[in-house]
Amino acid sequence: MNYNFFTKNKTATPQNQPIPGREKEMIKGRSGGYMFDAGIWKMLRRCLLIGTAQSTYYAGKQELTEDFVDVIKQAVAENPEKVAEEILYASNGRAINNSAPILALVLLSMGETPEAKKAFLEIFPQVVRTGSHFYEWLNYTKSLRGFGKVIREAGKTWLSREDVKGLAYQLLKYQQRQGFTNRDALRLFHVNPPTENHRQLFNWVVKGWDELPVEIPSDALAQIWWYEWLKRNPSETHTAISQGRLTHEMAAPVGKMDTQAWNLLFQEMPIGAMLRNLGSLTQLDVLRADETANLERVQAVLNNQEHLRKGRIHPIDVLKALKTYQSGGSLGRSKKTWQPVSRIVDILEKAVELSFEVVEPTNKVFMHAVDISGSMGSLVADMGLSCCEIATTMALVTAKAEKNYAIRGFSTQFKDLGITAKDSFSSAVRKASNQNFGGTDASVAYDWMIQNKFKADVVCFWTDSESWAGNKHPSQALKEYRQKVNPDVKAVYVTLTPYRISLVDPKDPLSWDFAGFDPSIPRIIQMLATGEL
Repeated sequence: MNYNFFTKNKTATPQNQPIPGREKEMIKGRSGGYMFDAGIWKMLRRCLLIGTAQSTYYAGKQELTEDFVDVIKQAVAENPEKVAEEILYASNGRAINNSAPILALVLLSMGETPEAKKAFLEIFPQVVRTGSHFYEWLNYTKSLRGFGKVIREAGKTWLSREDVKGLAYQLLKYQQRQGFTNRDALRLFHVNPPTENHRQLFNWVVKGWDELPVEIPSDALAQIWWYEWLKRNPSETHTAISQGRLTHEMAAPVGKMDTQAWNLLFQEMPIGAMLRNLGSLTQLDVLRADETANLERVQAVLNNQEHLRKGRIHPIDVLKALKTYQSGGSLGRSKKTWQPVSRIVDILEKAVELSFEVVEPTNKVFMHAVDISGSMGSLVADMGLSCCEIATTMALVTAKAEKNYAIRGFSTQFKDLGITAKDSFSSAVRKASNQNFGGTDASVAYDWMIQNKFKADVVCFWTDSESWAGNKHPSQALKEYRQKVNPDVKAVYVTLTPYRISLVDPKDPLSWDFAGFDPSIPRIIQMLATGEL
């Protein structure tokens, strides 16, 4: 009997065991499978971009947040300047919201070295941009560290900024958040007003106006004057909105709101507020199928790539708005209901695509492998969207920019999802979301491509990286695919959860690991395909 089958070198290792000789490079995931250690810097970017506010299939909210804090602290101790760069990268419209960068900012301020304190102060105004951000920062600071010298310096600088008109706007729009009021903040930081306008603004914050000044004190305080005027003349809401340029946060609490008032607000509504209020505006009849002028404005704002970029509108926010709006009010926090306007659905579909960065087709062949296993049904942060829905959307964006592609789903099988570039995002999400079950084995994608001799230039995995159910590791299956089909294939793994694991062999120069939800990922994948990166 021939025993060569037993004595020859084995090229496959079950995923519930580390690859022989690579044990020190691998860690056991929460699913029980062994994957490569992503390291603290990849983990840091994932945490900043994805956040940890929602439990995932394999880990609870508390566990994920503790992991986040531990990673930030390690990274701050190692290189605070690099941490600051990562916080800025995420905060600049790439994270699904600004909460994770703000929490990381607080942890950076807790660094023990002068370099950490300096880095914190330098990036503070670029991360804490609005009154809402400011009060979220105060809340985290109070919970984690208290108000020492470096915190007081940051707070004073923020509250005495040179742009007093912009400061007045923030203090009027966000008069209280997270258990703090504007008055609390001024008293906490003992801010000395640097100009007369600051003095009058702070006086209004602390004492209010018992009497309305006969004339508007200055251009910087004009919105506050109109807000106070509306408090005294609540039936004159239309005038206050038109002349005072009040936002809905300013006018609605003190004025008498009707359809015309909301219509006036809509005409000046910034892109973020518009996206959040499409359902309410439809319910109020501001947005109707026969109100073509208003629908034209929605399209002009939401289907403009520059507006989306300047407004730091994340693609996942647009996808959430699309899903919520289509539901007619059955999803999301709003208690209102509405009949969706078809044209607005079409506009949102286009806005999802425009909010990602893509260019002309590369003419390369792409295989998109979307994780449809049971774990991908978990919701992401407070988005109301599952990992699978987001993965499908990002894969479809990349596919829509190309001519040669396939989109398939993997669990313990590799199946056709029936998704093409002609699908809307809504229909693609439905096709993938109905199939979230089973274990996870990323290697089946390579097995299928070997069996079918599918010659891909780039294989893109959209996954939580918790692969555990196969009899060989994905990196081993990729090696086999290169031997049998295409030796030059590139592999991209986009990880959609904040775990410290990776399916990428760190010794493979043609494999890359990216953190999910970054709007630039489809463009980066194109650049990798053509060799630009």
